[in-house]
Amino acid sequence: MPTVSSANELLRKVRKIEIRTKALSHQIFAGEYHSAFKGRGMAFSEVREYQYGDDPRSMDWNVTARLRAPYVKVYEEEREMTVVLLIDISRSGQFGTKGMTKRDMIAEIAAVLSFSAIINNDKVGALFFSDKVEEFIPPKKGRSHLLHIIREIIELKPKSGGTDVGEALRYLTNAMKKKCTAFVLSDMLDVKDDCTPRYEDALKVARNRHDVSVIRVYDPREQAIPSVGLVRVRDSETGESAWVDTSSRKVRSMYSKWFEEVLANERKLFNRYQIDSVDIGTDQDYVKGLMAFFSRK
Repeated sequence: MPTVSSANELLRKVRKIEIRTKALSHQIFAGEYHSAFKGRGMAFSEVREYQYGDDPRSMDWNVTARLRAPYVKVYEEEREMTVVLLIDISRSGQFGTKGMTKRDMIAEIAAVLSFSAIINNDKVGALFFSDKVEEFIPPKKGRSHLLHIIREIIELKPKSGGTDVGEALRYLTNAMKKKCTAFVLSDMLDVKDDCTPRYEDALKVARNRHDVSVIRVYDPREQAIPSVGLVRVRDSETGESAWVDTSSRKVRSMYSKWFEEVLANERKLFNRYQIDSVDIGTDQDYVKGLMAFFSRK
């Protein structure tokens, strides 16, 4: 059971992130979020008689047969969306060398997207995952619901150690029967031995049902190993450790090639399934990255 001091500390953290991200959300909402996502879906409105120029694919054949005259279905843009954030809380998110960990960056971006959704009168939900789904908060509206999500973003500790993006995507597909806008917030470091993404099949299925976008958060130090001599490194997810001679040019080159291949395969996958994505480093201004991302949508 949390103590009074820990509860007060949590409230201070929630309030701090609320003040900062709410202001940023208004910037993004006023700029790009609304124009990027409004009217993304179509809702049935009515049936009326066919008029010259109507799309034959919208014919309502049941009504046409019953009334013996051509009728079409009329659709209108859905102004309200359902947004689901798939938030990676695996232990690799604890890494950070530029004043902010990947987990901290993901938390702020998730809060900004949540406030933007609420401002846009959208429902928002959150799915927290490691190598399993740790918690699912179904989409709703309202400030109290939003603050519940933010509290979990800050405080939720993974019970499992690894990362399985595919498991999160499969859960999304099963849990959300109607089309939603889903954001995957993760470092996306979930690959097979051949450097290809493990989550391709799950992404393919989810993409057919939902509007899926990826916000990949990374730390610049992950892309290359600095030459600092012999160091002991530990995998934050498996707990395994090893000594690495970072002064070896061969070792640094092999790591860089591995990382470049991982990113290249990721980009190929996203292009294959037309997944919108953006890369944001822990040393970058994520607001600029998000606004550029929304403008492309």
